[in-house]
Amino acid sequence: MQGRRNQQPAIGVPCNAGAARWLGLAAGLLVCALSAAGLSAGETVTDPMAALKISRMGAGTDMPAFTLETLDGQAVASADLKGKVVLLNFWATWCGPCKDEMPSLERLRKQFDPADVVVLSVTTDHQREGIQAFMKHLGLALPVLLDEDQEVSGSFMVRGLPTTFLIGKDGKLVGRAVGPRAWDSPEAVALLRGLKRAAR
Repeated sequence: MQGRRNQQPAIGVPCNAGAARWLGLAAGLLVCALSAAGLSAGETVTDPMAALKISRMGAGTDMPAFTLETLDGQAVASADLKGKVVLLNFWATWCGPCKDEMPSLERLRKQFDPADVVVLSVTTDHQREGIQAFMKHLGLALPVLLDEDQEVSGSFMVRGLPTTFLIGKDGKLVGRAVGPRAWDSPEAVALLRGLKRAAR
């Protein structure tokens, strides 16, 4: 009996050729799955929303309707944005974190066709000349929407600045980020590209 027990295989070691073939097949399937996802062994799948600490919005929540004027007097209506992925950033000239964040929004904007992805900024500031000077100082060409009566900020329930909303092509709110983010990071670019693909 003792001799038989000593002949048993160690735990975790394949005891026959069939088991070895199954392990080989499983390893092959794993490699195929990683390749299909564009990953190599050792890499992990990262959720861009989680990486950027963006809060997911309730499924099916419509973007609040609005019509706002830009610095150059053009009207922008939420209804006209349907069919595009929208990043809507609420900010102010007196907000230090906003100043740090906005160049990354400008860089993000340049990476997408405005027919597919729109990056808009919304401010409640009243001094238009001050806004223009702020944008020029930072070298920004982002469209600035004026929410001087704060109605739109209120409808989006903005409580702190900067606050950014992501909206899908169907006009539904996808996520909200309170505080600055690196919007030109690989995670942010991947997130916007994913929303663009998912909404087709």
